[in-house]
Amino acid sequence: MDFIPVNEPLLDGNEKKYLNQCIDTGWISSEGNFVKQFEQMMAAKCDRKYGIAVSNGSVAIDAAIAALGITKGDEVIMPTFTIISCAAAIVRAGALPILIDADPITWNMDVNQIESKITPRAKAIMIVHIYGLPVDVDPILELADKYGLFIIEDAAEMHGQTYKDRPCGSFGDISTFSFYPNKHITTGEGGMIVTNDPKLAERCQSLRNLCFQPHKRFVHEELGWNMRMSNLQAALGVAQLERLDEFVKRKRQMGKIYTKLLTDITTIQLPLAKTDYAENIYWVYGLILNDEVPFDTETAMKKLSEYKIGTRPFFWCMHEQPVFQKMGLFEKVSCPVAEKLARRGFYVPSGLALTEEQIGQVSTNLREVLL
Repeated sequence: MDFIPVNEPLLDGNEKKYLNQCIDTGWISSEGNFVKQFEQMMAAKCDRKYGIAVSNGSVAIDAAIAALGITKGDEVIMPTFTIISCAAAIVRAGALPILIDADPITWNMDVNQIESKITPRAKAIMIVHIYGLPVDVDPILELADKYGLFIIEDAAEMHGQTYKDRPCGSFGDISTFSFYPNKHITTGEGGMIVTNDPKLAERCQSLRNLCFQPHKRFVHEELGWNMRMSNLQAALGVAQLERLDEFVKRKRQMGKIYTKLLTDITTIQLPLAKTDYAENIYWVYGLILNDEVPFDTETAMKKLSEYKIGTRPFFWCMHEQPVFQKMGLFEKVSCPVAEKLARRGFYVPSGLALTEEQIGQVSTNLREVLL
């Protein structure tokens, strides 16, 4: 049996055609037309007015934090169960992440814990949608309005997802996306910031381009970054975005097949198919080992690798990250739900190029490992 990777993107649309256009015209830098086209298309998909393409999803968060003026002494409420990029951007700005535990069913942050963590130093709430289901957004928007807080929405994993029929990426002051190869839309590397605020959009455009000034290009009033997206990347993005609805449908079908094949295995928790506000888009197909399983995620993944099945562990909690512990952060933080997810959770092959036959093979091998 051939190795089944944890992710393989689907690149059989207009990707080659648009890349050839870049090469034929010589427009391969960030000055090409595909960048603006991709920005406009992505903003429209999110019901936003402005899109700012950047080099990856992590720096998109950095720019969003800087554009909102979050700085030393500020607090940003966010989930502990997420990728480190979210907390790193806050810490780099001199602000403090205030961590929220996960919900054991949706794996998103537990919105019921947020209000008790709001202090006079709070500046923003960062919404991070996890793995396939969005956060329950409306209660957070109400809290932001009540306490005068910014909302930063990290929709990196939510291309094409909706919350109560509203697109993810449309909530709050500013939203960010990633286009890493394992996302529904990929540009290889790449990210996007979307917003309705013209001042935030202008600020992010400046920050991504070294804060060059229109009339005095090499005279700088402040420091920015070079986080520009190339025309080559954007060409891929346009081709991918043309098929987003198809990709979401395909992902949901893959999730349903996995669930049908695995639903009778009582030793694992499967992803929740839907809530009253959204249907899962299965960015990845995650599994949680129940307590009776006598081994942990690391062992399960090793066993599956022997069958040539690619896997990835779940996120490691922010309050348990060595880099933050060395900084003296999160010393008394305890988030038992997220800690369990990190230790007992992993995901199986979930890429868009995955075939039904491969899903069947993964499911068969999972049974052999778990039963």
